[in-house]
This record gives sequence, structure tokens and C-alpha cells, in this order.
Amino acid sequence: NTVIVFTTDHGHFLGKHGLGTKGAFHYEDVLKIPFIVKHPQHANPGTRTDSLISLVDLPKTFLSMAGQSIPGTMAGVDFSSVWKGETSALRDHVLVENRHEADTIHLNTYINERYKLTVYANTTEGELRDLREDPDELVNLWDDPDHATLKSDLLLKLTQAQMLKAPCPMPRVSGA
Repeated sequence: NTVIVFTTDHGHFLGKHGLGTKGAFHYEDVLKIPFIVKHPQHANPGTRTDSLISLVDLPKTFLSMAGQSIPGTMAGVDFSSVWKGETSALRDHVLVENRHEADTIHLNTYINERYKLTVYANTTEGELRDLREDPDELVNLWDDPDHATLKSDLLLKLTQAQMLKAPCPMPRVSGA
């Protein structure tokens, strides 16, 4: 009756994109990490999913799988129904953030099933990647006029996702 999860916090570039180990740049080499779930009563051996999941989803999922209540103020999504094979996906996007010190790189990335948009702090530069057409992430569409509408749509989605990433329950302020 034990859920076993094998994962890691990030990958390594190992020379890809001219980068050595991990880093603040949000290429798939660092973001697509191993993720294996084993639950003897629920998961069918060998079952795979392309469902987007974030490490922030793990606490809610672990509490749910243990039959515990989930605090309303906890961020993330309960993925127990995906792990049990009851549904194939719950998220339509994930967010990735890097914020170190005031003098180092700060960036936010929005990823959906096909596209990845990265915004860098204190600059107008960014990255827009088509993960289906360019899985090696060699073509940056950020300044491509043919992708201006897509870029605008993804910037709005990034903004909405940032605002909604953590629950904001309305506290009861009176007995009425």
C-alpha cells in the first residue's frame, strides 16, 4: 500500500545549448525530469502519460493518496486520479521560475502541450519555442512577426497563470 515516487529537482545540460550542468535557462534538458510512480493497488505497470505535472503538485497528491485532508491554502493540483489511471491529464500548463539574487538572472516560463514562452526580468528579450516543430529548441520565435499573436496570447496566459498559481480563498469577515 506504499506509493513510491522517483524524480529529481532538475536535469543537466551536459553541453547541450553550450551549457554545462544545470542553470537558469529553461530548456527541456533541465525541465523534463525523470518521474516514475509505483502504487501496487492503482498503477498498471508500464502505463505512460504525457500529462504535464509540476513538483508543486506532489504535496497535494501525497496527502490525497494517504487519505488526508488537503489545506485550502496549499498550491498545486492533486494528481492522484492520473496516478490511479482514472484520468489522463489535469493540467494544461506548468510554470517554471528562477529567482536567485538581485544580481543574477530572473526568468519565468509558461509551458503548455506545444509551446514554451520565457520572459526575462528587466529586458524586452525572451524566448518562444514550438516544442512540436522544434524539439531541440534551436529556433527562437520571440521576434518572429508571424508569431506575434501567439506570443501575445501566451504572455496573457503566463500572466493569468502567475496570478492564479496559489489559492486565494476569500476569508469570512463577518457572521452574515
